[in-house]
Amino acid sequence: MSENSESFEIPKQPESHREIVQTLAMAMFRGAIWWTVGTVAIAVVLAGVLVGWNGVFGALVGGAVGLLSSVATLVLMRVTAGIKPHMLMAAVLGGFAAKMIILLVAMTLLGGVDALHRNSLAFTLLATIVVTATAEVFAFQRTKVPTIIPASDEG
Repeated sequence: MSENSESFEIPKQPESHREIVQTLAMAMFRGAIWWTVGTVAIAVVLAGVLVGWNGVFGALVGGAVGLLSSVATLVLMRVTAGIKPHMLMAAVLGGFAAKMIILLVAMTLLGGVDALHRNSLAFTLLATIVVTATAEVFAFQRTKVPTIIPASDEG
């Protein structure tokens, strides 16, 4: 054996359901943050050029709402990481439903603000959510964690 192969160490893998979910949440955040910020920046520039200051403000607010929505999902993952997997599914479904209702109410209220260009707000929010979700999926797929943990006290 060569010297390089003797010093090779396998990185520590998560050993519980909680550690796996927390590892995935952190990887998804790291994988999506720059894509999200870039999307908002492009939307702000486009809205500014095409619409003016109202477009800039609308794009900034739409990007902020989209970013908060994505961060809320990752916070939910971290908070519910320790519960049993079948209860986790109920928490995720409830969190998704609550987030959609909150987004609907927020966009309805913000759509009537004169300082915000309605289309810039809506399209930036849509682009931010789509890009962030796509980046999170790719980060999730690249993260190497076990999918089955044979002996676990967590259920």
